[in-house]
Amino acid sequence: VQLQASGGGLVQAGDSLRLSCAKSGRIFSSHVMGWFRQLPGKEREFVAAIRWSTGAAYYADFLEGRFTISRDNAKNTVYLQMNSLKPEDTAVYYCAQGVSLGTLPRSYNSWGQGTLVTVSS
Repeated sequence: VQLQASGGGLVQAGDSLRLSCAKSGRIFSSHVMGWFRQLPGKEREFVAAIRWSTGAAYYADFLEGRFTISRDNAKNTVYLQMNSLKPEDTAVYYCAQGVSLGTLPRSYNSWGQGTLVTVSS
């Protein structure tokens, strides 16, 4: 399983970014795709997840509705639309694939390489 995350960059507070995570090979309907982030000096934390079969989405409470996870079945790609970015969103963002929904990294068995998002004030 290979997951390729992209779309990170340097933006200003209030800006938007869309991260993409493309999987080489098919994503099965039983799979869950998630986004995590790791702030400098912090543990990796859950951001959002989506059930591939239904598109049902789940979000971390701290997001306050600013981020949206979505998927494109035909492209085997999951997206994270990030709006109203804040400096505290600065982190390396990782996509991951698992077979059960969870908010802990151990729930996911495949990880992308991470993409850096930097939000300046």
